[in-house]
Amino acid sequence: MLLMLTRILCPPQLSYELIVVGTGLAGASAAATLAELGYNIKAFCFQDSARRAHSIAAQGGINAAKNYQNDGDSVYRLFYDTLKGGDFRSREANVYRLAEISGQIIDHCVAQGVPFAREYGGLLANLSFGGAQVARTFYTRGQTGQQLLLGAYSALSRQIAAGKVKLFPRTEMLDLVIIDGKARGIVIRNLISGQIESHCAHAVLLCTGGYSNVFFLSTNARGANITAAWQAYKKGALFANPSFIQIHPTCIPVYEHHQSKLTLMSESLRNDGRV
Repeated sequence: MLLMLTRILCPPQLSYELIVVGTGLAGASAAATLAELGYNIKAFCFQDSARRAHSIAAQGGINAAKNYQNDGDSVYRLFYDTLKGGDFRSREANVYRLAEISGQIIDHCVAQGVPFAREYGGLLANLSFGGAQVARTFYTRGQTGQQLLLGAYSALSRQIAAGKVKLFPRTEMLDLVIIDGKARGIVIRNLISGQIESHCAHAVLLCTGGYSNVFFLSTNARGANITAAWQAYKKGALFANPSFIQIHPTCIPVYEHHQSKLTLMSESLRNDGRV
């Protein structure tokens, strides 16, 4: 009985400390959510503010199989459309899981304060985006990435104010600390003072994005240089497909006038003298 009472009054997660590297959509949401669950978080940010993460660049929207429009959408249909859109090269188990929890992701974003567009009746608005046969895209004007990031940042800021998250801006991860085959800490450099420090924790989350700059032309930030994931790879972590990332049609070089529709945007930019 005493043990049960102790667990109720002092949940075990209160004694756990976690490190989150990266404060974009994945990192800020993970840090805020884990802090709300009671864990103590150290969040490390490469930029001077979590609001400067490159997640801000996304514009179109985010898909989920809520079937608000009653046009036949389902988890399986979202799963299949995503596989087909990826030329059947995606890992099916991961795609199905993403489709399965897509509705919960939208609910999570709304709970964090993301102001999705709404119909006059108050329900979240949908549109058919990117060639989808059904209306499943949730959006906020042309600023979806920005609003998603601000929602995650707001949730993160609340946990910083509550003392559950300690934010370390302008820091770069230099190395991963491995103890008994498990990630237990990181070595970082303060980008302002140059001071090198080490931080320990019970677990480490790397939320640092993909390696878009493997390509000469990219719309992604130059800071997306995969150094944190590379440090994990050097310590034995599995690593695959670093260049399998999303690119924007404006980054496909124009080489002739008779070209795919995907490069119409880059063609128009070239004609304007901007490429």
